[in-house]
Amino acid sequence: MRFMMLMIPKGYEKAAPGTMPDAKAVAAMMKYNESLQKAGVLLALDGLQPPSMGARITFSGGKPTVTDGPFAEAKEVLGGYWMIQVKSKEEAIEWAKRCPGSDNEMIEVRQVHEFADFPADVQEAAAKFPELLKNKSGQGKGA
Repeated sequence: MRFMMLMIPKGYEKAAPGTMPDAKAVAAMMKYNESLQKAGVLLALDGLQPPSMGARITFSGGKPTVTDGPFAEAKEVLGGYWMIQVKSKEEAIEWAKRCPGSDNEMIEVRQVHEFADFPADVQEAAAKFPELLKNKSGQGKGA
C-alpha cells in the first residue's frame, strides 16, 4: 500500500518567498529521511516552496481562473511530502510518529488510490492509456 505523508507547518501559509527552514531542523529531517530510505519504504519526498510562490487554478463554470499566492483564505498549507510504501495504515502512522516535527507541524497520512481500487468501468477507461501506467501492478499517475 502506498501512503502520502503530508507535512503541514502552521504559519507557512504566510511565509514570504524564499523562506527556508533552519539548518538544525533540516539535519534532523535528513536523518529521518535516511531511516525511511534504509527501511526500504521511501518512494519519494520533496519540500515545497511557500504558497506565496504558487498559484491556484479554480474551474468555476468550467473556466480556469488563476490566483497567484499568497492565498488569503488559506488556513493550512503543505510544506512537503513523503511517498512511502508500507503494509498498512498503522505502519504509515508509526513512520509519521517518528518524524522530528516541531510544535508547529502536523503530518496528515493519506492512502493513495491503487488502480485495483477503482470499479471496472474506471479501470477500462484508464487501460486505454497504458503509457500512463507506471508498472505491472497498474499503479499509474492519477490512478
